[in-house]
Amino acid sequence: MRNVSLEDIFLHPITQKSLEHSGTAHAIAVAEYAYMFAKRYDVNPDHATKAALLHDIGHYTWYRDGKWDYELYKESDIHAIKGASRAHKLLVRIGEDRHVAKEIAVAILLHTDSYLPNGELELKPLQKVVALADEADEEINGNHHYKTIEDHVALERIRALDTRIDNGEKSTHGIV
Repeated sequence: MRNVSLEDIFLHPITQKSLEHSGTAHAIAVAEYAYMFAKRYDVNPDHATKAALLHDIGHYTWYRDGKWDYELYKESDIHAIKGASRAHKLLVRIGEDRHVAKEIAVAILLHTDSYLPNGELELKPLQKVVALADEADEEINGNHHYKTIEDHVALERIRALDTRIDNGEKSTHGIV
């Protein structure tokens, strides 16, 4: 039995505020991809989808002259570092097992090497799943952060993932 559901995380005000910056549609798509990859790489789908949903919780919107500036983002961003800390604190606060919260936070920290000089990381399976899921939904110039989704559709998709995780269902094709 899980301590915390994806819905618990998704509906939390901290998550909702963070998703305004990083993109709700992107976060949900990455969680869906993570579920699929978790099955492929024999990773706990609960941990993978939680890490994927929260992987960009540390994002800050980088604007110059009132317009999104992808280059400024690329040179200044440390969202994985901030996000790992923020996610860990949130998960513990809402009742997640502390060891699970730490494992999820580390996966968030390592989902990108963009903050490392000439970074190349050797990832553990959960960390690899979250990184692959994020890459699967990426668009050029960070456009994946600006896809839109209606609130009720987002919640339906989160609930569907919770159901799949609770029932141990396997993905049979593409995004679940």
